[in-house]
Amino acid sequence: MSAWANKQRGVGFGSLIMIIAVGLFVFILGMKLVPTYLHNMQIERIFKVIVNDPEMQSATVKDIHASYSKRATMDYINDLASDDIEVTKDNGHITLSASYTVKIAVAGNISLLLDFNPSATK
Repeated sequence: MSAWANKQRGVGFGSLIMIIAVGLFVFILGMKLVPTYLHNMQIERIFKVIVNDPEMQSATVKDIHASYSKRATMDYINDLASDDIEVTKDNGHITLSASYTVKIAVAGNISLLLDFNPSATK
């Protein structure tokens, strides 16, 4: 028998531990990132609902902020306060936009800083 036939094939124990550690890190990172991106999508959806609501076309900026607050509270969104939303009215068309940052602690002193810019126009 040759020396080649006696060698074992496959992943060693050390390599297996490294693969599991990297996979676990990616899984945990995903679990922390997914809710933030879902909240951003919900904020954009709320903006679109407000912009397309006929009652909001004649509403004041204060009423639009109050409408966002109510909808965000129902969806458990606290990443963006209603005061941080820019409301622009032009010839009966409403534009909602915002810019906000979310800081996610990963491990120890390592954090991710995510910038979002949701907007909606009618």
